[in-house]
Formats: sequence, C-alpha cells, structure tokens
Amino acid sequence: MAETHDIAELQLTGMTCVACASRIEKVLNRIPEVSASVNFATEKARIEFDQQNTDLAALIAAVERAGYGAHPVRDFEAEKSERAKDYKHEQIQFIISLLLTAPLLLEMVAMMPVWGMHTHGLVPVWLQALLATPVQFWIGKRFFMGAWHSLRGGGANMDVLVALGTGAAYFLSLAALLLNLDQPVYFEASATIITLVLLGKLLEARAKRHASAALESLINLQPKLAHIERDGVMLDLPVKDVKLDDIFLVRPGESVPVDGVVQDGASNIDEAMLTGESIPKEKHTGDKVYAATVNQRGVLKCRAVGVGDKTQLAAIIRLVEQAQGSKAAIQKLADKIASIFVPVVVGIALATFFSWWAFGSDFSSALINAVSVLVISCPCALGLATPTAVVVATGRAASAGILVKNATALEQAHKLSLLIVDKTGTLTAGKPSVTDLLPGKESSLPQLMQIAASLAQGSTHPLSRALLSYAQGNNVELLPTTNFDELSGSGLSAEISGTHYVLGSPAFISSKNIRLNEAEFISLQQQGKTVIAIASNTNLIGYIGLADTLRETSTHAVARLNDMGIRVVMLSGDNAATAQAIALQAGIKEFLAEVLPQDKASHVQAYKAQGLLVGMVGDGINDAPALAAADVSFAMKSGSDIAIESADITLMHNDLMSVADAIDLSRVALAKIRQNLFFAFGYNILGIPLAALGMLNPVIAGAAMAMSSVSVVSNALLLKRWQPYIVVKK
Repeated sequence: MAETHDIAELQLTGMTCVACASRIEKVLNRIPEVSASVNFATEKARIEFDQQNTDLAALIAAVERAGYGAHPVRDFEAEKSERAKDYKHEQIQFIISLLLTAPLLLEMVAMMPVWGMHTHGLVPVWLQALLATPVQFWIGKRFFMGAWHSLRGGGANMDVLVALGTGAAYFLSLAALLLNLDQPVYFEASATIITLVLLGKLLEARAKRHASAALESLINLQPKLAHIERDGVMLDLPVKDVKLDDIFLVRPGESVPVDGVVQDGASNIDEAMLTGESIPKEKHTGDKVYAATVNQRGVLKCRAVGVGDKTQLAAIIRLVEQAQGSKAAIQKLADKIASIFVPVVVGIALATFFSWWAFGSDFSSALINAVSVLVISCPCALGLATPTAVVVATGRAASAGILVKNATALEQAHKLSLLIVDKTGTLTAGKPSVTDLLPGKESSLPQLMQIAASLAQGSTHPLSRALLSYAQGNNVELLPTTNFDELSGSGLSAEISGTHYVLGSPAFISSKNIRLNEAEFISLQQQGKTVIAIASNTNLIGYIGLADTLRETSTHAVARLNDMGIRVVMLSGDNAATAQAIALQAGIKEFLAEVLPQDKASHVQAYKAQGLLVGMVGDGINDAPALAAADVSFAMKSGSDIAIESADITLMHNDLMSVADAIDLSRVALAKIRQNLFFAFGYNILGIPLAALGMLNPVIAGAAMAMSSVSVVSNALLLKRWQPYIVVKK
C-alpha cells in the first residue's frame, strides 16, 4: 500500500448468504491498491485503499454494481435505529406472507394420508394461484432480484437456489392451471418455502443481534451527559461536546463521562467494565479515571484528558469491532467451499431431475425432487459457522477484560505449546520497593540515597520510580543533574555538581572498570532481590536492594497453564539468583536471566525455530519487539496507559490468570466453530442426498434450510456461558 492508504468500514445491505460476502469481497479486491475483507455475520466490509487511486464513493459504487447496498458505518445509535426499521419491515412482510400462505398450508395438511384426503379440493386451484402469486413476485421479489444481480456478476448465491426452486414449483403449477393439465400443483410449496426462508432470516437476524450484545453493552456504558464547569458555571452538556481540559464533576453513583485526571476529591471507582476486576479502586488527586467507570462514593472534580474517540472505552470498542469483523484462518475453508457451492448444487439438482425423468418418473415429480435439492442447499449455515462464534467469543472476552485484536489471534491461542513470560509487571506486581541500603566505606546512608534518587529522577524505569518514591517518603532532597544518559536494561549516568556518577546493575558498574566485592551484595540476590550499585568515577558509593513481589494469582496461573499442557518460560533482565528466586516462587522450572529487552525477540525466534508455537506475555511497551516476534502476543496494561495496539490480545486486568483465561476461551471457541462447521457440512451432506432420492418434500426442505442457520447461530450463542477462572483468595 502507498503512504496515502486509508482504512474504511462499509455497512453492507442485501447479502443473503456467505456467497454474497465472497462476491462483494472479490469485486472490491479487483480494484487496484484495494484490500478488502467482508464479514457476513456483521454485514461489514473493512477496506484498505490508496486514496490516490480510489475513494470511498468509488468503493460504494463497486458494491452497488454488484447488486448490493453499502454506506459508511454510522454511529451506533443510527445503525441500531436503521436495523430496527429494517427488522420491522421484514416482520410485516413475513406476517403478510404467512397470512397468504396459511390457506395453502391447510391444503397441504389435508392432502396428508393420515387425513384420508388426497385431492386439492379444500382450496380451489385458482385461489391457490391467487394467494401464491403475491408471495412469489411481491414478497419474493428480493430473491429474483438478488439472483439476477448475482448471475450478472458471474456468481451464484442463495437467491439463485430459492428463485430456481420456488420459480420451478410456481410455474409448473401455473402451467397445469392454465393448460388444464392432469397433474398436481405445488403453489403451496413455492409460497411456503418463501415464507419459511423469511422466518429463518428473521430468527437469524434476532440471534445475530444477541451475538453482538456484548459490543452493544460496551457502547451503552458511556453516559449521555457530563457536568461541565465553564467560567464558574456548571452546565449539563452532551458527552460529545466535552473538550480537552474541560473540568467536569462526577457525583456518587454516576458514570465517568470521559477519560480524566482527578483535580480534587477522593472516591472509589468501579472499573470492572474496563479491567474485569470487581474490587473498586481508590482515586485521589492526580489519579486517572476512565469513561464509563462508576463513581461509588465521593464527588470528584476532574480534568478531561481523553474525549470522543480518544477515550479508553472508544479504543476498546474499536478493538472489539475490529476483532468481530476479522476472519479466522479456519473460515477460509468455508469461504472456498461456499464460492463453488451453489453451482455444484444446481448441477446436482439438474442431475436429480434428469435421473428421475430418465428412470420413468413423471415430469412434475422429477422437477419437485430437483426443487427439494435446490431449497435444502442454502449455504447460510456454512457462512455463519465461524464468524458468529468469533463475534460472541470476542464480545464475551471483552466483558472479562480480555481484548482480542483479531480472529486469527483467537484461533492461534489454543495451539500454543510454549508461553514466554516477562518477570517484572507480569509475574510480579511491577512495583519494586527499596528494602536494603548498603553504603560504601567512604559514604553514608543519606549520601547514598540522595545520589541514587537524584540520578533516578531522569528515568522512567520501575526501579528508578521506586528509588524516587522511597526518597520522597523519607524527605530526601534531590540534587540537579546534567549530561544524563540512560542505557536501556543496564543503567544510567549523569553529573552532579561536576562529578560523574553511574547507577545500574553490578555487571554494568563492573563494566565501567569499578571494582566490586561480590560478597557484599550476593546475599541480597539470593533472597530474590534486585541489587543496583552506585559509583562515582572509580569509587563505590554503595548498593541498594529492591524487591518486587509476585502477584497474588501468578502461582495459580502458572500451575493452571502447566495443567493445560503449556510450557512456561520466564525471561528476566535480573541476575540469575534473583530470577531463580522468583521462578521458584512462581513454580516455573525454566528461566533465562540477564536478558536485555532488545534480546528478548531473539529468544522468541529461537524457540519458534524449534517448531514450537510461541506465546509472549509482556507489558506491551518495553517488550514490543518480543511481542511482535511471537505467534500470539499478550500485553498487560501498563499503569494508566494501556498498550492496546502492541499485542494480539490485551489484558485489561494485570493478571497472568487472564492469559490462561484467553487460551481457555480460544479452545472453547474453536471447539464451537468446529461443531458449527460439522453441523453445516453434515446438514448438507445428509440433506442433499435425501432430497435427491425424493425423500424430502420441498416444504420440509425449506423448513430445514431455514432452521439450519438458526441452529448454528444458537450454538455459537452458547459461548456466552463461558466464565473466566476465579482464584479463591485466602
């Protein structure tokens, strides 16, 4: 793609089966510099295109030329209103079709042997024709129009099957009526099939709405109004009108309207929708609050720092929409089969017709058996098998604080054989604190802490923040520094009052030709503590020991991952003794110590070279190269900034147990997809031969076809029952 590329989403209309989605996808991808993916379940197209070669209007025109409708995706409420209007229209058409078809159904029931009536006398043939005609050509107009557009574009979809099947039954019956032929009529079959197809579509649409309910609930979380303070006056404004740096109030029981920073007040905020964590978080001045989280206690005055599509909630919604619109690799098989499915079915129907006719059956019986083949062969169930499961699974994951970027990640996660975990911030709480101060022979405790904290004030490393936090708690005065330099993963240096100082790991300090006595700090490392050394020129100022404790659930998570058959390996930048202590506490048997951030990716590649499918868990920022190298990457949120874009799966709750949950959900979702594909394939493998052998009435075939899609979507909806693992805390 050129640098002028853009990404657009189109809402599609007029699709009746997965063949339609494939057709639109092919049409769009024929346009130069366009890469499009169409999702039948969500009825959306995600398109990447070069703005210099084409524009949105040209893309929409291409879709319309293929016989379908398209428009840019509108805001959720507008789309919801439009869908509700369409659904109401479909309901009205179905009711009319049902009322017209009901008398024909009476005729069909009266013909059953159990009633002893085998004639068409209950409803006169002319009345059957009068009732069936509006169903066929008014209610059923969509099928003929869809078939025409599909065939004109060089493809074939479900509309072709319905139009051929019902048209054949109707025109055979009409010929029998007009020419006064001595043979049965099948007006009831053509009208009933159309009515059943409409019923199936209504049930399918309703089920698909339930599938995307998780996304809808996310969108509905944000309040409609915000209490904004402007020029000393409090105003209630729509959330969309809130601007950056606006001051807003959040009262007890209200939801936070936009992302902000607390300026005044203290309270507890329920962030369950964001992190999956049920325990509210305390918020004080300087803390960040997020849109749609719920204020439980006090009044908070906040400054807006993220509004509109820049809030964390908006980012989550975009990610969920992106995941629900993406395709899993397993869907490629279904798409490939669907692309040739309809032509093959038409061929089978023709073979059925000529076989029955050749072996002595009358014309009408041969034709009706062929009609049954056409009607029962709708590929909708095949097209819905994978995407509906993806939609439900990603929505359910989001509600549990697990954000899946795309369907491929969801599919790949269940195959992982090895999981590499970062130590700091992943296994541990990521907030080390100072535990030991060991000044050198020519320095004192106050001097050691003052120099260390002054050097650390220019760094954002967790250890530097721990030093600063300790210094602030002990009222240590910080000194100004110059010529500050930081080497990622090793240490830092700066000048204080003209003297050059270095701070870092003992190995880093030794590399500066400063002699260290290993016995002085080895005992701290053996306790699992991280040791940093501070030196001036060639003189040692001292050592500082820091400890980072395991998260409460890390040991449970590692045990669970092991039980799931996943090999866990820990990477750490700490020395071997510290890394070993943490690994032992967590129950991890394999670890690599003193690994620099830039070297983590090479370790990931090395494991992949062994033929293993490798997952990587990190903080999403420092571990970005390793996350990118992994087959599936999991990013913990980092403090108040969530690295949503850095990994395949983002864990809103800083907990390794969420990785096990994501893998478990992947396994459950893939099992559900396989079930759906089995049902879809099995339905056609069983139904088509039965229809070809004359064992299925067209009406029964129509009912089976209508219910096949509903059964697949309903099966996918069972994924809503999935629950994340809960660790019982002692």
